[in-house]
Amino acid sequence: MSRIPRPLVTALSSLALAAAGLTVTTGSAHAAGCSQSYLPLPDPVCTPGALNPDVTQDTIDSTICVSGWTSTVRPPSSYTTALKKKQIAAYGYSDTSLSDYEEDHFVPLELGGSPRSEQNLWPEPHYGAETSANKDTVENKLKKAVCAGDVSLADAQNAIMTDWTTALSSLGLS
Repeated sequence: MSRIPRPLVTALSSLALAAAGLTVTTGSAHAAGCSQSYLPLPDPVCTPGALNPDVTQDTIDSTICVSGWTSTVRPPSSYTTALKKKQIAAYGYSDTSLSDYEEDHFVPLELGGSPRSEQNLWPEPHYGAETSANKDTVENKLKKAVCAGDVSLADAQNAIMTDWTTALSSLGLS
């Protein structure tokens, strides 16, 4: 079997990453820059959301609808704090105080969001008209509706990824 020359692999990989809005620096892929213009939502290129494949409509009774289940999949703060530092810089926040942000799961663990994917974690500000505390309330109501069978898991996930600030109203919940 013939091998592809390393320079060609490197060039093709860099081209693919560039097409995805990423750059290669010191051997790893990083977002070229994340925009704050979507706040209170994350930049959809940097943080599109990612799902946990273990959580499906068929598994909700043994995963998200079990009290305390999220604590079994939540990543350690050593992981999320390091990621928060990196992402605060990527988002270009002038306020770099870690305590002013929650490293938030865009698709919450309570709705089957991926626990460790950088595509699902972002530094959500504690300040502004719509904050991380507001989003937590929406997440809890959506989980309750999913577990009660009032809303499908996929519909709740889609609503929160589309716009968490309108997720409840778009699903006919209050």
